[in-house]
Amino acid sequence: MSNDTLLIPGPIVISEKVQQALGSPSCSPTVPEFVNLFQGVLKNCRKLFRAHETQGQPIVLVGSGTLGWDVAAANLVDPEDEVLVLGTGYFSDSFQDCLELYGAKVDKLEAPLGDQVPFQEVEQQLKKKQYKAITITQVDTSTGVLSNVQRIAELVHELSPSTFIIVDGVCSIGCEEFEFDKWGIDFCLSASQKAIGAAPGLSISMISQRALEHALDPSRKPRSYYASLKKWIPVMQAYEDQKPKYFATLSVQMVKSLDVALKELLADGLELRWEKHRKTSEWLKKKLTDDLGFKLVTKYPSEAAAHGLTVFYVKDPPKLISYLKQHGTVITGGIHKQIASQCVRIGHMGVSVCSEQLDHIPACYKLIAESNIH
Repeated sequence: MSNDTLLIPGPIVISEKVQQALGSPSCSPTVPEFVNLFQGVLKNCRKLFRAHETQGQPIVLVGSGTLGWDVAAANLVDPEDEVLVLGTGYFSDSFQDCLELYGAKVDKLEAPLGDQVPFQEVEQQLKKKQYKAITITQVDTSTGVLSNVQRIAELVHELSPSTFIIVDGVCSIGCEEFEFDKWGIDFCLSASQKAIGAAPGLSISMISQRALEHALDPSRKPRSYYASLKKWIPVMQAYEDQKPKYFATLSVQMVKSLDVALKELLADGLELRWEKHRKTSEWLKKKLTDDLGFKLVTKYPSEAAAHGLTVFYVKDPPKLISYLKQHGTVITGGIHKQIASQCVRIGHMGVSVCSEQLDHIPACYKLIAESNIH
């Protein structure tokens, strides 16, 4: 395997200490040392999401971020329930597919390519129909769009307070402002391999107390086996109480690496992390557009531009990707069906942004400028 600098929208470059934790010896998930460690991980997940110290429940499962869609759909939505999906790209579309597979009746508000769903459309739709849940992809990496979760949540609380607010935070938690309790979120799903700063392999979620009570309602029949919160919540609660409990095997090394990544992230302070990502994002976007003349897929400048990645149009994406690869930097192409062959995506998250010893983003920009590929 090469030692190229990985600047895609996940997985990302991880720190040496996180890498070392991945290579640590295996152990039983029931030994006191691991029980204590996992308790700390769950408590730090509460801090990561800005969630209450005792209410609700953080959930760490073996799986990709996509597993979070199944957890949300299987535990919070029943067949024929009405769900409103805010569409900002490939990943919000895929979340819709997952919900429909579980029998939900989905209405989707589609944003203009590269922009947010207009708030007035969300307001009108919430006045028109009662929804069991609304889904918001905080950052859709196919378009680089950042949704204003806070403002949308305020609309939902005002117009439809019983509606569950479900947020896909896979590419936002750790690099975008997020306040689970303050904004009144019911479920947020994320993953280990993006701004959180660990390797791929863990689905990390937070569920509110009212959503948890709904999911655990004895009258609701389980609609998934592995993704059933009736199976997993007792396990998570036991570990937070320093008591091991078994349903399925946890990835010991992955949890160890997540422990290190969370400690590194929280040591900086979330506000500082958010600010570092914002400044790096603004610097790169301005350099690409003003100095090199590239056009972003995301509406720019605007609040719709995410801070963990940049998506821009290129006449010959494979050529630019190949040039950077030859010089030791990996970026990636498009994934959105309308523009997949027309753009490239650069991820700027985690240590590549926050470490003072690394110059990954300036070095990447310099290579793009030297390539003369526009």
